[in-house]
Amino acid sequence: MSKNLETQVTDAEKQKAFEQIANVIDLYKGKNDSLIQVLHLAQEIYGYLPMEVQEFISDEMDIPLAEVSGVVSFYSFFSTVPRGEHTIRVCLGTACYVRGGKKIVEHLKDRLDVELGGTTSDGKFTFEIARCIGACGLAPTMMIDDKVYKQVNANKLKSILEQY
Repeated sequence: MSKNLETQVTDAEKQKAFEQIANVIDLYKGKNDSLIQVLHLAQEIYGYLPMEVQEFISDEMDIPLAEVSGVVSFYSFFSTVPRGEHTIRVCLGTACYVRGGKKIVEHLKDRLDVELGGTTSDGKFTFEIARCIGACGLAPTMMIDDKVYKQVNANKLKSILEQY
C-alpha cells in the first residue's frame, strides 16, 4: 500500500493488505501483550491505521475495539490518517528551542505550506514536533525519517529538503 495521499487504493490492494495483516495476527495469536507489535506491522503494511483496520484487528485478535483504538490514539507513532512519504520531526526540547528550533518550525510551515501534524498536499512530507531527539549538543536539530540533521538554520533547510 502506498502512503501517498493521492493514490487511490483499489479493492484488490485493500484485500491484499488485509490478508497480510491477518497473517501477522496469526503469527502473534495467543501471545500476551502483542497488540503493539501487530499494530506496528499493520501500519507498515497499510500505511496508517484507519478505523476499518482497527476493527479488523479487534475482530481477528478478539480484543475490544476500545482497547485497540486506545492504544492507537495513545502512542504518537501510530497514525489514523495517511502519512507522507517522509516524516520531518523538528526537535523542540529545551536546547533546540533556545537555539532556534521554533524558527525552523516556522520556516518549514511556510516553505512546505503545511501545519504541524499535517501532510503536504503532494504526500511527500508529514510534519511533526519531537520533544527531544537526544542530540542536544547539536541543537537545533531535526530528523527526516531516521536521519538527524544538526545545527539546522533557515539557510540549510533548502539543501536538506532538496535531498528528498
